[in-house]
Amino acid sequence: MSVPLSGVELLRLCTVLQDCADQLSVLGNIMPDTYRGRPEANMVVSADIGQVLEQQKRAEQNLKAARQFEREAGGLSDATHELHRSQKELNRTLEENPLSPDYLAKVQRDRQFVAHVITDLLAELQERGTFHSLLLAVEEEKRRKANLLDIIIREEEGRRRTKALQRQLLDIRKEKSLELQRREEMTAHLKDQLQEMKAKTGLERKYVKSSAELLVYQGQKTNTHAEKQLEDEIRLLQERLEEERRVHMEMETFLKEHQTSLGEKLEVWMERYERDMEDKQQELNSLRNNKANNLSQLQELAKKYRDSEQVVIEDRLEKEARRRQLEMEHMERDAATKIQSWWRGTLVRRGLGPFKKGKKPKSKEGKKGKKKK
Repeated sequence: MSVPLSGVELLRLCTVLQDCADQLSVLGNIMPDTYRGRPEANMVVSADIGQVLEQQKRAEQNLKAARQFEREAGGLSDATHELHRSQKELNRTLEENPLSPDYLAKVQRDRQFVAHVITDLLAELQERGTFHSLLLAVEEEKRRKANLLDIIIREEEGRRRTKALQRQLLDIRKEKSLELQRREEMTAHLKDQLQEMKAKTGLERKYVKSSAELLVYQGQKTNTHAEKQLEDEIRLLQERLEEERRVHMEMETFLKEHQTSLGEKLEVWMERYERDMEDKQQELNSLRNNKANNLSQLQELAKKYRDSEQVVIEDRLEKEARRRQLEMEHMERDAATKIQSWWRGTLVRRGLGPFKKGKKPKSKEGKKGKKKK
């Protein structure tokens, strides 16, 4: 909310703003951009840089002098601060070269912005006596700076991501180069193996060809030898076949003659067979009659044998019974004798029966003699 200004304050403020606008206009005319194309531009910049270098040298000399009196802590600290300040000023001077295009463009934009804001504010103050345009310009500048800061942050993030992607790309390139190198080595190795296989295959082909030719030659020689052997065998077989035919004819003639003789012999043997059969039949009949007679005699003899065997068995049983009876009587006599001997011994030992002992009278003298003792 704007506060109303009095006439005197408004006049003073307008005067100050007008003065600022005039100074900015003058500053735009004396900007280092006007040095371009002029021969004294390098001299001006060299003079500024030389002045800063002189300050740097003086600060270094002060630091050396302070080290000589390092017991005084204050002097050393002041010299150190002076050196740091001169170093920062040197860096800023070298970085902010008034002839650099970026620096000149930035200063020109800032000057134009301030001049435009002051001009608008001066017009508003003269017309309305308020400064809303200044507040709006400040808010707009804040938003612009915030957007610019956001853009810078995004740009830095993009740069970091770009660097990360570049590193990944380098890693991938290294991996691909290593993989390509490995594959090239593998290709070279495979080519060497292929050459070796070709050479080996050529040698094997030559060896197989020579072996096949040798085998064919050996086969031809073997077949020739086998053909010769087969021809010899055929000739021998033909000779044997002729001999077998001749032998067969002779054998057939011999067998026919032998068959004729065998037929005649067969008739003779048939006649003899019939005569022998009649004779043998008569002998068989006589043998059957003899067998019947012998069978009846055998039956009679078997009956006699059974009767004799029965008599022998009865006699044996009788003798066995008599023997057992005699043994029993002998055992009874022995037992009776043993019993009588035992009884007689018992009577003798105990003094029974006829072996009983008589009582003897006891004398007094004998008793006295015993007492004296």
